[in-house]
This record gives sequence, structure tokens and C-alpha cells, in this order.
Amino acid sequence: MATFLMTGRYSAETIKRISGERTTKGNEIIQQCGGKVLAVYATMGETDLLAIVEFPGVNEAIKASVALNKALGITFSTVPAIRLEDFDKLVGAES
Repeated sequence: MATFLMTGRYSAETIKRISGERTTKGNEIIQQCGGKVLAVYATMGETDLLAIVEFPGVNEAIKASVALNKALGITFSTVPAIRLEDFDKLVGAES
């Protein structure tokens, strides 16, 4: 499984519909796309949400990102992430 960071932004309309049910629905969508939620944080600033999730690959991550937007009205930016130790090995910066 690959790790992805998903940053979400509420619209003015979606803020009116914030609920625990929304969180449950979001988790279900990620699971239906083959993913697993590791952590979700509410944030302040340019984004409103930060989710750390695992998916089998990029296709599943994109599918989930689009499905979340359709179902919840939250716009997500989804990017792959790798552990720093793995990055160092990848680029030959091992000590």
C-alpha cells in the first residue's frame, strides 16, 4: 500500500452540512476505493482537512478523491508521500 496526503477544502455550502455522518461517509468511500484511513486532522489556513491514507496505487487514490468531492462537496488535493528514510534510499542519500 502507498501513502497519500489528502488536503481538503470546504466550500461555504459544505460548511453548513458539517456532521459526524459526513466523516463516516468519507471513511466508507475511502474503504470502497481500496484505501485505509490512518489519520484525519482539521486544520486552519489554506486547507481545512488533512488526511493521511493508504491506497493500493494512484488510480484508487484519484478515484477516492473524486468520489469524496461528489459525495461530500469537499475539494481534495491528493499527493503521494513516502517516508524520509525511503526517500533517502531512492535518491541515493543513505548515510
